[in-house]
Amino acid sequence: QVQLVESGGGLVQAGGSLRLSCAASRSMFSFEMMGWYRQAPGKQREVVATITSSGRTNYADSVKGRFTISRDSAKTTVALQMNNLKLEDTAVYYCSATGWNIGEAYWGQGTQVTVSS
Repeated sequence: QVQLVESGGGLVQAGGSLRLSCAASRSMFSFEMMGWYRQAPGKQREVVATITSSGRTNYADSVKGRFTISRDSAKTTVALQMNNLKLEDTAVYYCSATGWNIGEAYWGQGTQVTVSS
């Protein structure tokens, strides 16, 4: 069973920064892709940023230039550096890992990010 444990959420003022971390229970190279998703109240879960096993990254348009996804393969950790946070970034952020087998996907428990004015 794969475990993904997020940390680093919290309350921050608009314009501030937060860094989220996701620790996986096995090497991230055993996953085809890892990523961060978020879900705001009353809205559907949406992708924020992803990183493949080869290191290719992709970002939602709303966070490009502000968020950076990175990995530390030695520590099986994927991080999301969030700068210049906006009110609309408030959501529960989830770490996700997609395995190499069809339908293989894992989710963390989520961490709350709240941006205040």
